[in-house]
Amino acid sequence: MRVKGGSISNKKRKKLFSIAKGYWGRRKNVYRRAREAYLAALSRAYGDRKRKKRDYRRLWITRISAAVRAEGMSYSVFINGLKKAGIVLNRKMLSELAIHDAPAFKLLVARAKAGLPNANLSKA
Repeated sequence: MRVKGGSISNKKRKKLFSIAKGYWGRRKNVYRRAREAYLAALSRAYGDRKRKKRDYRRLWITRISAAVRAEGMSYSVFINGLKKAGIVLNRKMLSELAIHDAPAFKLLVARAKAGLPNANLSKA
């Protein structure tokens, strides 16, 4: 007589269906399709946690670039000027300053310009 593992299989299936609740079509009520959908979702979730970091960095750079262009500089020249001036701030903090504390950001831009003595800043 073979062992079918009924109660454990039922538990496993029930658990998967509760996870797949809200999926569309057969992905919520057919075991094989639900499992495929669940594994795909896990894979996407992992990748998107990585992608989120990239997306935020792009957003911060765009905000900084817009704020710096208003001051007559390009983003790359600004970042280079900050490095030459010895100012170490990450892009998240720079973008927050650009949005919420414009006077402080203008000071940073002035410091970055001072850090680049021979630079042609008219590229903005």
